[in-house]
Amino acid sequence: MRVAERGVGVAGPVRRGSSLSRAAWLAVALAVLAALVVASTWVGARETTPLEVLRALWSDDGSYTTSVIRDLRLPRTLTGLLVGAALGAAGTLTQALTRNPLADPGLLGVNAGASAAVVIAIGVFGVSGYGGYVWFAFAGAAVTAVVVFALGASGRGGLTPVRLVLAGAAIGAALSGVIAAITVLDSATFDYLRFWMVGSLAGRRPELVAELAPFVLVGLVLAVALTRSLNGIALGDDTARALGVHLGRTRVLGLLTVTLLCGAATAAAGPIGFVGLVVPLVARQLTGPDLRWSLPYAMVLAPCLLLAADIAGRLVLPQGELEVGAMTAIIGAPIFVAMVRGRREMAL
Repeated sequence: MRVAERGVGVAGPVRRGSSLSRAAWLAVALAVLAALVVASTWVGARETTPLEVLRALWSDDGSYTTSVIRDLRLPRTLTGLLVGAALGAAGTLTQALTRNPLADPGLLGVNAGASAAVVIAIGVFGVSGYGGYVWFAFAGAAVTAVVVFALGASGRGGLTPVRLVLAGAAIGAALSGVIAAITVLDSATFDYLRFWMVGSLAGRRPELVAELAPFVLVGLVLAVALTRSLNGIALGDDTARALGVHLGRTRVLGLLTVTLLCGAATAAAGPIGFVGLVVPLVARQLTGPDLRWSLPYAMVLAPCLLLAADIAGRLVLPQGELEVGAMTAIIGAPIFVAMVRGRREMAL
C-alpha cells in the first residue's frame, strides 16, 4: 500500500522545516502541556485558587481542599499524562508497523483485547483493583496482537496493511461480542463496566500512577529506540534490508511495545478512542514522516488532547461531568474527518 497525501506520507521523505523550527514548536507544545497540567489540578467541582493548589502540592496540611488536590486531582492529572503519552506513541508505532496512516491500536483490535481481558477478570474471576486489571489487560492486548498479526501474515503475499486491518476488525468484533455477553449475563459486572468502558481518568488512586509508570516508561523508551528501524521499514522491506534493518526483530519489538503501552493505558483508563488515531496524523502533518520527530510530537500532543478533553468534560455539564472517553470522541472525530477530507489522494 502506498499513500500520498497533503503533508503526510509513510512511503517517502517529506520535509517539514528545519530541525530548529521543529524543536521550537515541540517546546511550545510542552509549554501548552504544562499549562494543561496546572489547569487540571485547578479546575473541578470544588472551587480552588492557584495559591491553594500550590500550597497543597507543597505540603499536606490535612484540610479537605488539600485532600481533594493531592488525592483526586493530582493522580487524575498524572494518569492522563501517562495514558496520553502511551496512546500517542502506540498509535504512531502501529501506523509505522503497518505502513498505514489510518491504523491505530483500536483498529487492530489491541484495545478490544485488553478490554475483553479486563471484563473477564472482573466478571469471571472477580478481580478488583487496578493493580489486578493491568496484568489481564497486558495479557489480552498481547494475545490479540499476536493473533491479528498472525492472521495478517497468513496466506499468499505475507503481511500486508489491508490484511492487518481486516484481521483486527474481525477479532475486535468477536471480542466485542464476548464483552457484551459477559456484561449482559452478569448485572453486577455491567453496573461497574458501564462506567469503565467509556474511558475515564476520574477516581484513580495515587498508587495507580506508581504501578502504571514503569510499564509506560519502558514502552516509551522502546518506542524511541525503534524510530530509526521503523523509518527504514516505511521505505519498504527491500530498502529496509539494504539499510541493515532486521525486519523480524523490529516487528516483534514493535508489537511488544504497542502491547505494553496499550495494556497499561487501557488498564488505567479504560478503552479511549481516537487519541491513538488522530494525534499521530496531526504529528505527521506538522513534522513529516520522520519518526524521530513525529513520535516525540505525538507523545506530547496526545496528553494535551487527553487533559484538555478531561478538563472540558468537567465543565460541559452544569452538574456532574462527561467522561474523557466521550469527550475525546467528540473532539477527535471532527478533526479526523477534516483531515481525511483534506487528503489529496489515497490509493490502497
